[in-house]
Amino acid sequence: MFDIVLFGATGFTGALTARYLAKAAGPEVRWAVAGRDRGKLEALGLGVPVLVADAREPGELARRTRVVATTVGPYLEYGEPLVRACAEAGTHYVDLTGEPEFVDWMYLRYDALAASTGAKLVHACGFDSIPWDLGVLNTVNRLPEDVPIRIDGFLRGKLGASGGTFASALAMMSRVPQMVEAHGQRKAADPVPEGRRVSSRPGGVRHVGGWALPMPTIDVRIVGRSARLLDRYGPDFAYRQYYAVKRLPQAVAAVAGAAGVAALAQVPPAREWLAKRLPRGTGPSPEQRARHWFEATLVGRGGGERVVTRVSGGDAGYDETAKMLAESALCLAFDRTPERAGQLTTASAMGEPLIERLRAAGIHFT
Repeated sequence: MFDIVLFGATGFTGALTARYLAKAAGPEVRWAVAGRDRGKLEALGLGVPVLVADAREPGELARRTRVVATTVGPYLEYGEPLVRACAEAGTHYVDLTGEPEFVDWMYLRYDALAASTGAKLVHACGFDSIPWDLGVLNTVNRLPEDVPIRIDGFLRGKLGASGGTFASALAMMSRVPQMVEAHGQRKAADPVPEGRRVSSRPGGVRHVGGWALPMPTIDVRIVGRSARLLDRYGPDFAYRQYYAVKRLPQAVAAVAGAAGVAALAQVPPAREWLAKRLPRGTGPSPEQRARHWFEATLVGRGGGERVVTRVSGGDAGYDETAKMLAESALCLAFDRTPERAGQLTTASAMGEPLIERLRAAGIHFT
């Protein structure tokens, strides 16, 4: 019945995505919003069909659309039934997860099924991890072919956080052993590219004009997955990612703050206290988001050449993330994309068509 269904449209980021789709989707796009509460969905006032669905039983939802875009997280808690339903139905799936453990388990359980039904399961279709994944692709495509390639990614910006994102981050920090186990099983099952080497991980601390700090996020795994899937990344590909700050005190404060939150997240009462500081469903105001910005710089070297890509935009976590998710869903629904299925990345599932969509939507790739 539909080209796209947006699941979780009444959450903070979900509502932003719904409003973006209402502007960006032309009259030819058949789309709907879905969630548990019909009243809240109708209160959005978007004039599109409303579907009532539960995250635990989303099979009917997956069978009624070509693409499902979901903002319902934490994904480890709520996400698996929808991934399974899309894999079974041959329905394309996009989400905003930044949870490596979730992505690894979904690969192990549903990659082969999705490949057999033609479903593209594409995780991390927001600020995690589109600027990095597509920025690296943009860089690789401008370097010589069949040569070793090294790319370093650097993030600068003024960023904000919502309650949902913070809840997901706390959950990840509290599940390090489970995350390691899932990654180990994924690594054992994931085919190694024949005759090619891929290395992607957070960088170490570096001084490059300012201070570059390691970014232990899902982005490095997503880029690595793209490199394993795409031969264009060359015979020996290496990627490192950093958060850039100008002054040493900023660097020390960033590391100390992250370490402190990670330590508190190991203790359930402390984790609950932290979660209450920024409850789910809350986020930056429009005035705060208007002051946010990001710039991802990818410095690539290969075959004696150097290519720099900058991906930049406004409020990374919310306004631009909503845009990225919506355009990913539109791309899968309407654009000519690579003929592959299973658990993919934005670079391997959509690539250049999605870059062009995002450029047209105001996210800069230079």
